[in-house]
Amino acid sequence: MARRVLVGLMSATLLTAFLTACLPSNPHNLPVDHVVVLMQENRSADTYLGQLNAFGQTAYPAEPTTGNPDPLNPTGPPIVPFHKTTYCETGDLNHSWNGTHQEWNNGAMDGFTAANDSSSANADPADPSGARSMGFYDQTDLPFYYGLYNTFATNDHYFSSVLSQTFPNRLYLYAGTSFGHIRNDVFGSTQKSVFELLDQGSVSWKIYADQYPLSYGSLLFKYVADRASQHVFPMSQYYSDAAAGTLPNVSFVDPTITQPPKQATDEHPSADVQLGQQFVANVINGLMASPNWSTSALFLTYDEHGGFYDHVAPPPAPVPDNIPPMLQSGDTPGAFDRYGIRVPVAVVSPFAKSHYVSHVVDDHTSILRFIELRFGLPALTNRDVNADPMLDMFDFSTPHFASPPSLPTAVVDSGQLAACPNS
Repeated sequence: MARRVLVGLMSATLLTAFLTACLPSNPHNLPVDHVVVLMQENRSADTYLGQLNAFGQTAYPAEPTTGNPDPLNPTGPPIVPFHKTTYCETGDLNHSWNGTHQEWNNGAMDGFTAANDSSSANADPADPSGARSMGFYDQTDLPFYYGLYNTFATNDHYFSSVLSQTFPNRLYLYAGTSFGHIRNDVFGSTQKSVFELLDQGSVSWKIYADQYPLSYGSLLFKYVADRASQHVFPMSQYYSDAAAGTLPNVSFVDPTITQPPKQATDEHPSADVQLGQQFVANVINGLMASPNWSTSALFLTYDEHGGFYDHVAPPPAPVPDNIPPMLQSGDTPGAFDRYGIRVPVAVVSPFAKSHYVSHVVDDHTSILRFIELRFGLPALTNRDVNADPMLDMFDFSTPHFASPPSLPTAVVDSGQLAACPNS
């Protein structure tokens, strides 16, 4: 009531100034008030999108058929990319710091089979040659994804942030650096992150977790864990907020973190890829049906490649800070001066360019940079201050998708699901 009386006494100029002061800063006047970040798990660009060129998006480069050497027969024919016939893996693949550097092999991109063969840290008796690293899916397996990437904007030069595994890469999304970590060995960090920046800028934010209360933000940062009751919510709250048009300025959506393959929604091997696709489809469809859709931008990507083959060599990257990698005895020497393996990305927004492929080098800190740019927040490290904010994937002058498009159904094959491991 007091606010209504106050507003009634204001002039038009004062009213505008008053309402503007109540909103987060928007120094670049971007027509995006709701940013949604959905990061899935462990899939390379070629594993999911290497066939996109043959299914309607000719601007996206096709996966080559040169393959990787066969570790069981090094002088024989290589193991070439092949169409996977099962939607769950028999075992996880090597995506550690050491394994990923072996797969990258100084840019040759020919170590994926060797890093996953019978002598590797992730040896699978069912796959002694490491051939599972070379498999791919296409539109027949992932119809929603192929419809999504053929409709909205994607990027054929979007890389993970570091040649290593999940936690270091997610730290780059949240903080622009992994603070030296190269393993999944950091919990409850007290280092500064985007979550503190958002609060300092009076920007509203929530984490919606499919395995509530487990979320990456609360696992990795004490700041989030201490405020989880105000900021971490189950997925049911995301769908309620989207339907009511009450999404916060920034949303982070987390899939399941620890679930068996027949229940996991994160797409991390050995999870059924179609369950993850269905989860993503539900999140995106919920946003497109929301009153918030007209001012929203959703970024879909994957934290790292999960040990799966990709043919594009990661380029050099700005070193984020003066903290070197926490190398242990036997670790591959290296620095944080190169991006990680390429992963899929999509921008889903009324302002996304239609059927568009960007060729600009981006990584997870590009999403962070977009958030900083939109809400007038300072950069956290040298990596994100130099990151491209992905603006070329948008056309803010014309909302091509003011009316949300109809996308294919995210099917789940019951037979394939039943064949997945139980644990």
